[in-house]
Amino acid sequence: MKLRSTALVKGFRQSAPYLNAHVGKTIVIMLGGEAIAHPNFPHIVNDIALLNSLGLRIVLVYGARPQITALAEQCHCPTPYHKGVRITDQRTLEIAKQAAGQLQLDITARFSMGLSNTPMAGAQINIISGNFIIAQPLGVDDGIDYAHSGKIRRIDIDGIHRQLDQRAIVLLGPVASSVTGECFNLTSEEIATQLAIRLKADKLIGFCSAQGVLDSTGEVISEMHPSDAEHALQQLIDQQLDDCGTGRFLRGAITACRAGVPRSHLISYQGDGTLIQELFSFDGIGTQIVMESAEQVRRATIDDIGGILALIRPLEQEGILVRRSREQLEQEVEQFTIIERDGLIIGCAALYPFPDDKMAEMACVAIHPDYRDAERGLILLKQVKQQARLMGLDKLFVLTTRSLHWFREQGFCESCVDDLPMAKQALYNFQRRSKILVTNLAGK
Repeated sequence: MKLRSTALVKGFRQSAPYLNAHVGKTIVIMLGGEAIAHPNFPHIVNDIALLNSLGLRIVLVYGARPQITALAEQCHCPTPYHKGVRITDQRTLEIAKQAAGQLQLDITARFSMGLSNTPMAGAQINIISGNFIIAQPLGVDDGIDYAHSGKIRRIDIDGIHRQLDQRAIVLLGPVASSVTGECFNLTSEEIATQLAIRLKADKLIGFCSAQGVLDSTGEVISEMHPSDAEHALQQLIDQQLDDCGTGRFLRGAITACRAGVPRSHLISYQGDGTLIQELFSFDGIGTQIVMESAEQVRRATIDDIGGILALIRPLEQEGILVRRSREQLEQEVEQFTIIERDGLIIGCAALYPFPDDKMAEMACVAIHPDYRDAERGLILLKQVKQQARLMGLDKLFVLTTRSLHWFREQGFCESCVDDLPMAKQALYNFQRRSKILVTNLAGK
């Protein structure tokens, strides 16, 4: 009897521990428009289908950057960028909707294949898309109106989990709607990153042209901590290459890891089977970014002045926060609550009481950019509310120029200058035109 090669059997047995480790795990996969346009994309779809059949819970986020650019050029429609974000006017929005809609149909069709001579035979995969993401406008920055470019306001986490429980693949693109019924153009890396964080995913996986992050000799760096990833990202920035797929993914991976996502993997969309090799082999094939650390919430001390200044200065320079001198901070440091992680102050908020009016102001709220959108703002708000209640105060108010929707979601209501304590009314800056929001503390 002719003996057949046992390589397949050996490889399958060696992958068994990794199969067991991944069953039931939630992963978010980020596919840029470049990956979708590549000839290897059908193989990537086959591998994702295989992961689904093995019991992994998959959310697939696709981008459409090159497709939007190509359509815009055909229509002779300029699409300028500001700080790496496409400015989406009404005409560009229609182009983005066209490109994203076409990709959604093409991806869904690819997952629906069932030919007997393909890896998709008998797969019967359900692809679910929907309004799981609610967007809001980016607004105006440096006098530049982003128009229909947006950011995430809310994610229907329960709705996504219900679909994943039914073994469906959730497919989400870069165009999302708002509570007002408008559409906004979002970046796929923001969507994927925030989904991974808020779903408490086990992994975030991204595809780029390279096989991960490369060292100076061109070899793949198999594992990095966020600080190492920041260094690699800075090198890309210095070379003006930070807008490439690697740079965009590194930004998301750093944020995801620091927000609690255990592992983020970067692999190439050009090689056949890279996704399988990365997940089901000992050494993997790409770069994974991992981090474990602890953080604490506490009242600030005089030793924290330098860390607070480093955190709030960029926001003061952007005009988001009112500038405070070091001397003022030293006098008011006892009013501050901070979040500290690995010796770094990553969040702060101050509480200024007005006892005669039974009110207090929550001010100087700041979260380090790498640690935002992981409920740390909510943690600070709860701490400040508790402090105000212990003082016997009835109301908490904030003045904000950028975070109106977030405070509304936390139960604050818009108010006017006349409702502020008299001492605060005298200090109100009418040129900043800050929105005034108030919430009751009793019974909350």
